[in-house]
Order: sequence, then C-alpha cells, then structure tokens
Amino acid sequence: MPPRRRADLTGFSTGVLNVDKGAGETSFTVVNRLRKLTGAHRVGHAGTLDPLATGVLPILFESATRLAEFALRLPKTYVADIHFGFTTATDDAEAEREPVGDPSALTQPDIVQGLEAFTGLIQQEPPAFSAVKVDGMRAYKLARRGEEPRPHAREVEVYEARLLDYSAGAEAVARVEIRCSSGTYLRSIARDLGRRLGVGGYLGRLVRTAYGPLDIGSAIAVDALTTADEVRSRLLPAEVILPDMERVRLNVEQEAMVRQGRSVRVLPEPGPGLIRAHDLGGRLIALGHADPLRRTFVPEKVLT
Repeated sequence: MPPRRRADLTGFSTGVLNVDKGAGETSFTVVNRLRKLTGAHRVGHAGTLDPLATGVLPILFESATRLAEFALRLPKTYVADIHFGFTTATDDAEAEREPVGDPSALTQPDIVQGLEAFTGLIQQEPPAFSAVKVDGMRAYKLARRGEEPRPHAREVEVYEARLLDYSAGAEAVARVEIRCSSGTYLRSIARDLGRRLGVGGYLGRLVRTAYGPLDIGSAIAVDALTTADEVRSRLLPAEVILPDMERVRLNVEQEAMVRQGRSVRVLPEPGPGLIRAHDLGGRLIALGHADPLRRTFVPEKVLT
C-alpha cells in the first residue's frame, strides 16, 4: 500500500470564524456547509443558536474545536423582542399563540422594574422545548409526544438586562438587551417576565450581537463565502474564544516537549489555575496547569 500523502493529514487551518447566522438555519447546518466548503477534518461551533435566532455563531476549525468547552465561559449579548399578552408552547414565535392578559396598561417603568428581577444569579427553568434532559430524555422529544416535561431549574447569571425600546398597546413589545452567561435561555426570560407582569409573554426576534470579543459588526454570512481561501482569510486565532488566563512563553526546545505531552520548567513560574502556553512567535500551543511540587507547566490540551 502506498504511503499516505502529507496533505491528507494536515487538514484545514486552525482558527475561529465569526459567522452571522441567518434565520431558519440550525447551527449544525452552518457547520456542515462550512465543512463541505473548506474540506476541514474537524469543524464545530461554540454555543447553539435556535433556528429562528440570528447573529454571532463562532465556528471552530481543526484544533480550535478542542477549545469549545472554554469558549462557553465567555459572556454573550443578545437583543430580543419580548411580546406580551400571549404565551406559546415553545416560549417563542414557532408555536400558536394563546391569549393570557391585556398588556395595554403596561408602561415602560413596569418593564424596567420587571427586568431587575432577572439580573444577577437567578434560578431559571429551561423551556419545555429544549435540549435539556428530563428523566434521561431530551425535553423537546417528550414535548413533541404530547407530554409536559418540566426541566429542573438551574442557576444562570445575567450580567445586565436593559430596555432599549417599548411599544405599548394590546400587543405590546419590549426590545431588550441582555448580557448573560452560557446556558441562559432568552425564551425563559421572555416567558417569566410576562408571567411576572401578569399578562404572559413569549420571545420574538432574537439576535446574538456579541460572543465574548466577537461582535456582529465583524461577522460574515456563510452565503458571502464561496471558497476555502475566503474562509481561511477570515479566520481568527484560536485563542480569541478563550477567557482571560495566565500566559507562558515556550522556547523551541520547550515547545517540542509540550507537543509530546511532556511537562516543562518555565520562568517566571506560573500560578494556579488554567494556563495558556505560546511559542516564540506568539501562537497558542497548549493549555495546561502548573505543578507546584515539580514547578513545571503540565500540558492538558495541545493544539496541532
């Protein structure tokens, strides 16, 4: 058997693409389209957007896919339209509306005061139509079978929730901006805010305007990309999706050892917590931690 060509092993470039996801597409569909376009071996995304939602969706290529779990620690910012006076089974505009109460008397101060209850660390019940598991099954699968799953409430953090605009009346709509942690359901905030105000509520238009340092102003639609080279030219360094952490610099010999999964002594000695190691050119090589007894950097995830 002839030896495999090196090109078969190298794959696409490592990096992050800031995509502006369109309405109607799933996050998985976007990943598949870019995999076919680039021929990359490994493609993934960080943070699912519902099909109706639009905005920033980080797409990870090759070794950057190994950093997805760290990307989820970054804050996300959304602009959402919350419709009052009705509820839906899905807590968004995908299901038929059911009238609850007349929101005509609601005022802008009512909305502002209501939002204050959804800032900080809060207990939030995910929507019935969501991917969380209830008794070992996805909640949305139970809901589609006609059952009424009640996902357990969980703690999320909303760093800021502010009212941008308010249209009063029998079908009142509040446009809000929410900056929050991963795992926060905007559909749940819309539902619970409407419930708190006594008139019902559901989520309409939803745009993710920022994901950590990635913002919608610099995002690109998949339809605007026609070649692998165009995608490659838009790639950002993998570390763009990492939260703040201590950095160490590796010389050539240390880099070779770390790429083999071996610990190395670095100066100055790193402190506790997660550490990112870069080569002399500034490229991210690995994530790891410090071994205080041996006073070394211990690699955990090594990027090719």
